[in-house]
Amino acid sequence: MQKPDKVSFSNGVQMDRLGFGLYKVPADDAHGLCTLALEAGYRLLDTAALYGNEEGVGRAVRDAVSSGQVERGDVFVTSKLWNDRHGYRSTLEAFDESLKRLGLDYLDLYLIHWPCPGQDLYVESWRALEELYHSGRVRAIGVSNFQRHHLEKLLAETEVVPALNQIELHPLLQQHSLRAFNAEHGIITQAWSPLGRGKVLTNPIITHIAAKHSRSAAQVILQWHLQLGGTAVAKASSQERIAENLRIGNFTLDTVDMTAISQLNSDTRIGSHPDLVN
Repeated sequence: MQKPDKVSFSNGVQMDRLGFGLYKVPADDAHGLCTLALEAGYRLLDTAALYGNEEGVGRAVRDAVSSGQVERGDVFVTSKLWNDRHGYRSTLEAFDESLKRLGLDYLDLYLIHWPCPGQDLYVESWRALEELYHSGRVRAIGVSNFQRHHLEKLLAETEVVPALNQIELHPLLQQHSLRAFNAEHGIITQAWSPLGRGKVLTNPIITHIAAKHSRSAAQVILQWHLQLGGTAVAKASSQERIAENLRIGNFTLDTVDMTAISQLNSDTRIGSHPDLVN
């Protein structure tokens, strides 16, 4: 199996371009699924305080390290600040709580989950993340669901440029201008719900391309993300799907394929608009 390559943040920290996402994974299932993911070759695990499964994720990492399967430095763990903890002091406390639930000495990446513009506290929260970063308790800091105007305010009022912006991104919502803004400022774009929560898997254009390359629809969409130059975290709930999503191998979409997928964009969101979440 040939795994997707890594991407480097502006500070030199490297991260796998394809990771295992844990949104809506029940707490009781997180340990088992993360164990399967690590066994399949995943080295990027994406969780959040909201998901309620940090304990299982951390236990899977610790078990894999103690068994000698991996070294801690080889596993990249992301978690996120939830909306009810915005503010400088509250953010620091929330980070401590996430780290305790994970049972880890440090995080690889910590994100502000949503900008929550109605609260207008994300700049304060970011300053707390900057402190955590400078103290070495987290290797990189970033944001999630930030639109251009949220990023412009952050860049104007703080010092550390976000390493990554995790956004809803799939063939139905391709976010061209936001991806371009991220790239212009050295911010890595990472897709959540890269498969459109399954809504794109049965699209006839996707299934045609999949048949053409003898690949699954999910593999086609994930390869599209990688060829755009981005990264993605994908959820799967079975050993077969976990392995399949990572097993992209020697496979490239040609210009015809990429053009056909680009024409699927309809600016259709599956999740909420970031300006409306508070």
